[in-house]
Amino acid sequence: MKVVGYDTETTGLAPGDHRIIEVALLTYDLRTEKLIDRYVQRINPQRAIDAAAQKVHKISISDLAGCPVWKDVAPEVHKRLSDADLIVAHNGDGFDAPFTNYELKRIGLTEIKTPWFDTMLEGRCATPEGSVPNLGKLCAAFDVPYSTGAAHAADYDVEVMMACFFKGVRWQSFTLPFDTTEIDLAAAA
Repeated sequence: MKVVGYDTETTGLAPGDHRIIEVALLTYDLRTEKLIDRYVQRINPQRAIDAAAQKVHKISISDLAGCPVWKDVAPEVHKRLSDADLIVAHNGDGFDAPFTNYELKRIGLTEIKTPWFDTMLEGRCATPEGSVPNLGKLCAAFDVPYSTGAAHAADYDVEVMMACFFKGVRWQSFTLPFDTTEIDLAAAA
């Protein structure tokens, strides 16, 4: 089974007004936890980046000069997300899924129907009070090294999130949205 770890960086928080400027789709084999494919792409948003967003991800508009635009990248993103058995994203339900689906529909592609697993919502076990953890807190709970200096680069965030995801599955802290009885998930442990 193919699991795609997914993250985006954007020009701001509001779909419709803002655009995706970076995607990371890292595809893993669920049973072995091995990375089988990596797609990371920066995207020219054809608009300015909000100062607050740039402060978080540290991507400037000049960093995106010469990068392809969304309509040229979106078909590949759509294919990779659609071909997955599961998409894993931190704040996927609240941000990445609706933002991505809006941007796909904006250029005439269909919404992604692949099931999503949100490590932020499912990661409440990572905090003593059961609140949703940021990625740093999730990593601390699952004993995954986390660098605040490297954080908010889409590929880095996916790498550490997926390390947490696989530990959460192995430790039975996470329940996947499908039956895994036929899959030997202990094979990678």
